Amino acid sequence: MLTLYWILVFVMVVGIIGAVVPALPGISLIAISAFIWAFATNFTSGTTALIVAVLVLVLGIGIDFLAGYLGAKQAGASKWGQIGSVVGLVFGLLGFLPTLPIGGPFGPFLGIILGSAIGAVVGEYLYCKNWMVSFKAALGIVVGSLVGNLIQGVLAIATVAVFLITTWPYK
Repeated sequence: MLTLYWILVFVMVVGIIGAVVPALPGISLIAISAFIWAFATNFTSGTTALIVAVLVLVLGIGIDFLAGYLGAKQAGASKWGQIGSVVGLVFGLLGFLPTLPIGGPFGPFLGIILGSAIGAVVGEYLYCKNWMVSFKAALGIVVGSLVGNLIQGVLAIATVAVFLITTWPYK
């Protein structure tokens, strides 16, 4: 049981990193780990942590959408800019941007940021035909997404802390 506990704590630490880095799974890893621990202990340990992890997972999904939307709205982005951002994010994640080789292990992360920004600029430009408005919209979308990831990182750390506090005697 001790080995399982520490493996799950390690996976949760990876989940904290993933909550901040867009290309990695984050809070979902923490929730799955909490569930595995609760299941392994017949729900005698870790139930509180599991409930918190599921609530934070749902909250994290909401934050993902809300942060990008609010960043875009604050910058005055249209739906075209938002759609372009999502398309660019997918292209960047899959490595279709020529700048990725300079990223090394951070290639997907850079691809997501650059792809999202380029996609937002292109989408917004197609809508309004104004480069300054397009760049402002892209900046809003990217900043909103980064702020959302930071909030998710804090929530992930708090969730792992709850897990450690509520399960510590059972390691």
